[in-house]
Amino acid sequence: MPQRDASDEYPLTLGEPPRYCPACGRPVEPRTLEQDHRPRLVCSEGHVTWRNPRIVVGAVPVSAGIVYLARRAIEPAMGRWTYPGGFLEIGESAQEGARRETEEETRLRVEIGRLIGVYSRPHVGIVTIVFESSVVGGQPEPAAETSEVRAFSPDAIPWNDLAFSTVESALRDWVASLPGHGPRFTPELYVLDPAKDVTSD
Repeated sequence: MPQRDASDEYPLTLGEPPRYCPACGRPVEPRTLEQDHRPRLVCSEGHVTWRNPRIVVGAVPVSAGIVYLARRAIEPAMGRWTYPGGFLEIGESAQEGARRETEEETRLRVEIGRLIGVYSRPHVGIVTIVFESSVVGGQPEPAAETSEVRAFSPDAIPWNDLAFSTVESALRDWVASLPGHGPRFTPELYVLDPAKDVTSD
């Protein structure tokens, strides 16, 4: 089961709700629309301001059976290990974003392969898409947001020192897909309980 997120100490949220409509500039207020199931931010003109999860993309860089992980040099989870990843940019496909993040954080050039999985962290409003990738060039070196890049065999992955629950889930799913390994990992479900603090698992 995934460990508690290091990011819980540095909670990521969707920020303060917007006060004005981005379409017309009029104030917005929570209103439950007909046949809807939760309040939305609506202005007097009827424009809805949607607040949706952000998309994170990542790649698990693999070469000759080993995986490259990066040690984070920034918060949250500074000093912990992760596959390269980050927020998807406007105009990018998920695969393009995963490749860009890998090159930015590890200096490795990769070809994006199969989808490993899609993982949700509702308490911080993030959906993460993770691909397997093949290393085709470059040298494993730290970059602006990383302090170290290291190769690990599947049996040597530092499970107790990973940055986020999604990192553990994706890496366990990757390991489970390898010949001779166990069944696919079943991650803990994160369901927001309004009675609890939003940063708790």
